[in-house]
Amino acid sequence: MSRAALVVIDVQESFRQRPIWAYVSRPDVVDRVGRLVAHARARGDLVIWVLHAEPGSGGVFDPALGHVRLIDGLRPEPGEPTLVKTAHNAFTTTNLQQLLTMAGVHALTVCGIRTEQCVETTTRLGCDLGYQMTFVTDATATFPTPHRDLPETATPEEILADPRTMSTAEMTARTEYALAGRFAVVRTVDEVTGDPATTPDHRTAATAAAPAGDVAS
Repeated sequence: MSRAALVVIDVQESFRQRPIWAYVSRPDVVDRVGRLVAHARARGDLVIWVLHAEPGSGGVFDPALGHVRLIDGLRPEPGEPTLVKTAHNAFTTTNLQQLLTMAGVHALTVCGIRTEQCVETTTRLGCDLGYQMTFVTDATATFPTPHRDLPETATPEEILADPRTMSTAEMTARTEYALAGRFAVVRTVDEVTGDPATTPDHRTAATAAAPAGDVAS
């Protein structure tokens, strides 16, 4: 029998150690992810947790610093795998596909951090591998994105002051437009956890109407 799975990507302490966390698009991302997790468990869906690590980097994703762990408020239950990846997507450097195949999973719901990076990349690859993908935008989070010419050492204040910076609202909307109808069905937490007979099939409106200058959605 075909099963579904929820993949929670990189909702980890590493991000909270960066100064840019003060401008995260969804300060309540843990609560939103928690709602999806509770819903998946109630349905009997498989819940898979993914963390990102950069061993030996000396940065916040280096496991030696102790930040490669779920943010407080999230905890796997027995039988829920926790995978550690070293690539942007959750498939390439883990046995995620093997786990899904063994469990008979054909439909994936994804959420986590960052919206346009690891979550979107996992969604694209999952689609290419033949999974039915659902991208829950408002259970993802991202940050103001600097222009490619801005130095990597730029402070959050310098990033926000640069008119070329892409706001979280713009980045989230871009991701939705890129995925919807091509790689995934875009849903909200309410749509996923509510009655499917009464929830509409549409792109989330929260970011579609956001003003271009909005930095933290």
